[in-house]
Amino acid sequence: MLKNSLTKLLINNVEYYAYHGVKEEERILGGKYQVDLEMYYDSKTAILNDDVNYALNYEEAMFCISSVITEENYSLIETIATEILSSVMDKFEIIQKATVRVRKLTVPMRRAVDYVECEHTVERTKA
Repeated sequence: MLKNSLTKLLINNVEYYAYHGVKEEERILGGKYQVDLEMYYDSKTAILNDDVNYALNYEEAMFCISSVITEENYSLIETIATEILSSVMDKFEIIQKATVRVRKLTVPMRRAVDYVECEHTVERTKA
């Protein structure tokens, strides 16, 4: 018999054009970003009822991502990742663990780089 069972809900490659970065040009011209968000939660009640009201609503999670990445300006992708996780963890008490990956696709360097990525994970502590 399973004691704990977590479902992983994954939002993959959500793409944005946003105005983040250390350099002034990045904040003025903007650049492309991609975000992945993995959220782990107990979905048993949602499945038994087949009802989104008991589930982790991924559309609302995407609104959290969008508001962080498009409504504020940050210097670091590490800050963007932390703010996204903070937003979804505050919004959804049902989440036990979450990982976000933020990819900066337009990197102003004198090198050929596909992207720079930050991955950050948080886990809810047991009270």
